[in-house]
Amino acid sequence: MKIIKRDGHIVDYEPEKIEVAIRKANAEVQEEEQATDAEIKKIIKYIEGLNKKRILVEDIQDIIEEKLMSFDKYQLAKKYITYRYTRELVRKANTTDQTIRELIDGESEYWNNENSNKNAAVVTTQRDYLAGITSTDITRRFLLTDDIVKAHDEGIIHFHDADYFAQNALHNCELINLDDMLQNGTIINGVMIEKPHRFITAATIATQIILAVTSSSYGGATVSLTHLAPFVRASYEKHYNKYKKKGLEESICKELAQADTKKEVEDGVQTFNYQVNSMTNTNGQAPFLSVNMYLGETDEYKDELAMIIEEFLKQRILGFKNEKGVYITPAFPKLLYVLEEDNIREGSKYWYLTKLAAECTAKRLVPDYISEKVMKELKINEKGEGECYPCMGCRSFLTPDRTMSLGNIAKAKNYVEGKGKYYGRFNQGVVTINLPDVALSADKDMELFWKIFDERLELCHKALQIRHKRLSKATSDVAPVLWQHGALARLEKGESIHELLHHGYSTISLGYAGLYECVKYMTGHSHTDNGEGKEFGLKIMQHMNDMCKKWKAEEDIDYSVYGTPIESTTYKFAKCLKERFGIIKGITDRNYITNSYHVPVFEEIDAFTKLSLESEFQKLSPGGAISYIETPNLQNNLDAVIEVIQFIYDNIMYAELNTKSDYCQNCGYTGEILIDDNLEWYCPNCGNRDHDTLNVARRTCGYIGSKFWNKGRTQEIKERVLHIDNKVADEK
Repeated sequence: MKIIKRDGHIVDYEPEKIEVAIRKANAEVQEEEQATDAEIKKIIKYIEGLNKKRILVEDIQDIIEEKLMSFDKYQLAKKYITYRYTRELVRKANTTDQTIRELIDGESEYWNNENSNKNAAVVTTQRDYLAGITSTDITRRFLLTDDIVKAHDEGIIHFHDADYFAQNALHNCELINLDDMLQNGTIINGVMIEKPHRFITAATIATQIILAVTSSSYGGATVSLTHLAPFVRASYEKHYNKYKKKGLEESICKELAQADTKKEVEDGVQTFNYQVNSMTNTNGQAPFLSVNMYLGETDEYKDELAMIIEEFLKQRILGFKNEKGVYITPAFPKLLYVLEEDNIREGSKYWYLTKLAAECTAKRLVPDYISEKVMKELKINEKGEGECYPCMGCRSFLTPDRTMSLGNIAKAKNYVEGKGKYYGRFNQGVVTINLPDVALSADKDMELFWKIFDERLELCHKALQIRHKRLSKATSDVAPVLWQHGALARLEKGESIHELLHHGYSTISLGYAGLYECVKYMTGHSHTDNGEGKEFGLKIMQHMNDMCKKWKAEEDIDYSVYGTPIESTTYKFAKCLKERFGIIKGITDRNYITNSYHVPVFEEIDAFTKLSLESEFQKLSPGGAISYIETPNLQNNLDAVIEVIQFIYDNIMYAELNTKSDYCQNCGYTGEILIDDNLEWYCPNCGNRDHDTLNVARRTCGYIGSKFWNKGRTQEIKERVLHIDNKVADEK
């Protein structure tokens, strides 16, 4: 018999513990009130006679109380109840000491691998984690209801970012309104920062804004290079006037000014990259930043924007130097390259940028690609117009703007009436449903599946309402750079942010994980089969969208279905499924479950079929989605990269190519660092297994991780199959 503890863990039944608990209560009463040895044995025998495979610890305690009273041991039962209540108080009084000690001593597997871009040994990260442990404890004991905590512990749902939830002022991710802050000035830490007059200054101020914003939230942030483009022209004019004053000929003035501007863009981009990667925000890491490259965002400054994009791509191709002085693949900033008519075909004006992007992807895993064509088909604003805009962080997408009729509710200084607004908007947070658990709980009973599914969705809804209500208590004073000085709004001091949480201005996310395992268990087919499995998978996705639509209509809160980038949770969910249902071949026999709607990493499928199939599921994941293909080293096969990029433009909204770009500091090997059967990383050239001297970069749910992963994610990485071969390169 197994015992299900309060925290969801399952342990072996130990009758000795029952005997110890009753004897402790015995010591508190008169002898005539004490339970005899025979009575204690009867209680234990009764519990064992229930012949249950699993039983809740609370149920055992209820049985003990009832049996003691049936023996007329009322005082003893009262003492046992008091003992039980006291133990509960002790449990609730302090649940953090052991966790903190394990973190500080470096013995916590969870915290050491919680985030693939954080080093738990570094004091700044430890400080964030210590605060996170306290926040999680407060969240569990005071802020969430018992049913949500229990479901979270059992892996039925996942309440994300509990380590930041104790503060009511923190939201998930955002599109920073950099244009407003640069053009109209801002204030950071009480210091007024006025409009810059040249590109290098604007680039530097942008990084200071990014640091301040990401220190006041916990998710990913995105800025657009379009907002820096006007300052390239300002720099050119400054350089031009300098030479004009010297009396030089017009053609020479232009030539020299252009050369100086190009050099300034190079320096400004380098400064931006250095700053972003060397700064540490209050979350104990470099800002989780994405940089958007979208020529279609501007007509007036398109050539200046192209110049910035080109330099960003060139510097990323080069890479960043590690401590050994060797160029490696950095994790951030993540680059988002928008594919459009002006850059997608050979002969188009900005085709050279797409070729450069392909080279960058082959060597450094970025940029990721957003199809303007497909996105405008999917993201329709309230005027019926298609919109194209970047994601917030790694995959969170805002829903199309529905607030144009409401006017400038954020009081932004760059607001354009009648035009869709995206920069300055944000996400309130995420709760994720474990879809395989729904299927396994239903035990292939389709009617029961939909009943349990609705119950679990309503539990997620309840948890999301808690997120929303807590954030709705915040005023603009809690993070002035966000709410008063332009990053997200320009509200008055003391003004509530409540209005920005409604009307579709910000989103709140119903996440989901393990669609593959859910469909596979219920139907016997993968959701990739173009038949029964796919039909059932799409039906599940549509149902989640229908529920979000219903909640939104009732509450005026923009609930949205989100393909969750569960990093450590993919391992937690897998462990919980094994504990709850045992090992089921093909369903629970791995240390991970499949992310969101993705084709499972081990399923053989070609790149184009995979992207086509997943595009149908992306449509039903409007709050966040990204697809990928796994590739070999394609640095000598850029034709293949370009073919995939052009396919993305025509077929899917958002996708990426996962290449390998690793380095061994021990022997200088450049290539793919491998994983052995024990899920340990090693250099195939010299056998080095020291994480401190291995530079490994891998996609982790849409973003690049570089600090290694837990066992579940590592197994998932090891089992990834290639979706495209390298025959063209091999033939060269």
